Amino acid sequence: MMNGAQMVMEALAREGVDVLFGIPGGTVIPLFDALMKAPFRQVLTRHEQAAVHAAEGYARLSGKVGVCLVTSGPGATNTLTGLADAHMDSVPVVVITGQVKTSLIGTDAFQEADIFGCSMPLVKHSFFVQSLDQLPKALAGAFYIARTGRPGPVLVDIPVDIQNGTGDFVYPPELDFPGYSAETAQDLSQLERARRLLEGARRPLLLAGGGVILSGADGELRDLAEAGSLPVATTFMGKGAFPEDHRLSLGTAGMHGRPAANLALCEADVVVAVGTRFSDRTTGRLDGFAPKAKVIQIDLDRAEVGKNLLPAAGLVGDAAAVLPLLKDASAGRDRSDWLRSIDEWKAAYPLEPSEPSLSVPSVIRAVRSLVDDDVALVTEVGQHQMWAGLHWETRRPRGFISSGGLGTMGFGLPAALGAALASGKPVVCLAGDGSLLMNVQELETCSRYSLPVKVIVFNNGSLGMVRQWQELFYDERYAQTMEAPRCDFVALAEAFSIPGFRIVEAAAMEATLRKALESPGPALVECLIPWRDKVFPMVPAGAALGSFMWPGEGEV
Repeated sequence: MMNGAQMVMEALAREGVDVLFGIPGGTVIPLFDALMKAPFRQVLTRHEQAAVHAAEGYARLSGKVGVCLVTSGPGATNTLTGLADAHMDSVPVVVITGQVKTSLIGTDAFQEADIFGCSMPLVKHSFFVQSLDQLPKALAGAFYIARTGRPGPVLVDIPVDIQNGTGDFVYPPELDFPGYSAETAQDLSQLERARRLLEGARRPLLLAGGGVILSGADGELRDLAEAGSLPVATTFMGKGAFPEDHRLSLGTAGMHGRPAANLALCEADVVVAVGTRFSDRTTGRLDGFAPKAKVIQIDLDRAEVGKNLLPAAGLVGDAAAVLPLLKDASAGRDRSDWLRSIDEWKAAYPLEPSEPSLSVPSVIRAVRSLVDDDVALVTEVGQHQMWAGLHWETRRPRGFISSGGLGTMGFGLPAALGAALASGKPVVCLAGDGSLLMNVQELETCSRYSLPVKVIVFNNGSLGMVRQWQELFYDERYAQTMEAPRCDFVALAEAFSIPGFRIVEAAAMEATLRKALESPGPALVECLIPWRDKVFPMVPAGAALGSFMWPGEGEV
């Protein structure tokens, strides 16, 4: 016999939860009371949206389900942006919300909100627990659904009277949800066609998306690439699926992708796309994407195959199981002419800064040179995020964490603290001055728990990405983007008992970064950069990938 709150804690323990993020409130007092005896760590964040992002960062780095607990009403509705972010990027997160007593539902009671209805478009599934008997199955189901198949966020809404109710705890040994199966049915009916396409390819290319990382198929991807000398480009979410120091790596493709990757997609005759949904930021103008290529699409989610782009061959299944089936179809081919063309594109469009300067790319490269491969990078959203995609060399899966599909400003700092708790190692958080202020209160969380989150904030006194678009496409009408934050970031960090550093010239860059990285616990480094710096290359909206803008040249 136990009460509902104790049942929740028992369920979390059985699911292997070791960290829970959240904020207490009126309708979760029983749950937080039960947490006092729970066998896992509780982390108090300073905003509910940040609690979800922290759970995302934990999940993205560890591969486990991230969990957070918040109260009803505004506490619950504050989680919606985090849920949407996790849904877009297929992150396994369980969000538990308190709710007013069942007898008060529908009466506009204090802090009542229909979070079940609000969350429906933003989650993989939602549970509204209406009786104590439903609670164990809802909790077990939440973890089952979040982690199986294509991962995603699940919400469990629990009224406070059910948390206080007492009954027998019976955790379901098996789960059955009509219409949902953890085992995604394979469809390899077009496998032979895919093999024939790859066998006949002269300029083949692998395009790896985030699904490769989610499936743990990076080894199979590398085996296929090396067996057939296949160059590999990644989507932004796929960054880390293939080591970027490998001779076959092209880096990221897309709007701010590397020129060699985008040009290779334009010239390839076969593209094997794995675990990517062909978002607009990856493809550019869809009818101009890989115009000379037959596309082989591999995805776990049947709904993604042919959704945005009709492939010549579509294979439904887990990437780790499907990729080996293509290995001998391309093995041993001579790709020397194709690889020579790619090397020429790399040489024609070098990304390395031409001279020492205090710029975002130079700082990113300097930080990367000072940390080991097991130090993860987490980014906020904006120009620095795209520069990180270009200049941070990622050599392992789950080493690069960023908000891809939703592009959520305020994601990076809380996600970094979640990642630091998952890894037990330092985490680098890149931020812009605008995005850092979205959830800046989580500096206090980093300080309170002495988390080794190293925040590198690039201060250009503007909302840089939108300002770049206004300069290039809106005749320099800088509507609300040039309002420099009235904030001393170094003083702000120190107010949270975090060491603060400032870099104003390139000569002091490496020594200052080294000092911040080697200091115990959190640290913040503010880098003052020119406001006119823009992220190039850039494919303008509505253009094909080959029509990218390059500094000093305009559109190529």
